[in-house]
Amino acid sequence: MKVVLATHNPHKVAEFQQIVASARPDLEIVAYDGPEPVEDGVTFAENALLKARAASAHTGLAALADDSGICVDVLGGSPGVFSAYWAGQRKDAAANLELLLDQLRDIADPHRTAHFTSVIALVTPDGAEHVVEGIWPGRLAAAASGGGGFGYDPIFIPDDQPAGEERTVGDFSDAEKQAQSHRARAFTELVPLLSTL
Repeated sequence: MKVVLATHNPHKVAEFQQIVASARPDLEIVAYDGPEPVEDGVTFAENALLKARAASAHTGLAALADDSGICVDVLGGSPGVFSAYWAGQRKDAAANLELLLDQLRDIADPHRTAHFTSVIALVTPDGAEHVVEGIWPGRLAAAASGGGGFGYDPIFIPDDQPAGEERTVGDFSDAEKQAQSHRARAFTELVPLLSTL
């Protein structure tokens, strides 16, 4: 059975396929080739549903969509849904990271708490809609570290590390990130819903 993933990013398709395979090996995740909807929601859930609805309507298949970002406590939860556009409409990951570091330059370590959020929406052709969420708590480093990951990964230090470790997600292997991330946590919540397909 095919399920469309509302993204044009082949890396995301491969990642979703890898995770879904363990729960439902009969499901094939396919990339979305249709128009992208305007993401004008003000929450992760609203944007994920916008994308999943558009993909399902365009393809006639059940559709999955992910919306995610980083939420910084001292900034009232920002960048949040604006994570990809924090430094402007160009979606420049390096500029986004640099701006966030600059905004937190004088904030002491105990107040640099943050979390990654991932919301995954599942929309079926019959109109059923489900939303799951994964949260990855941590704090932000004062400078980028590591060559792995993308986006804000090089400054995010997850809470759930062995005692004495202070690595950013940029220092993680792909396998470590996939096992612990906000997206992996959302997938865990998604698995029971896949059984309804």
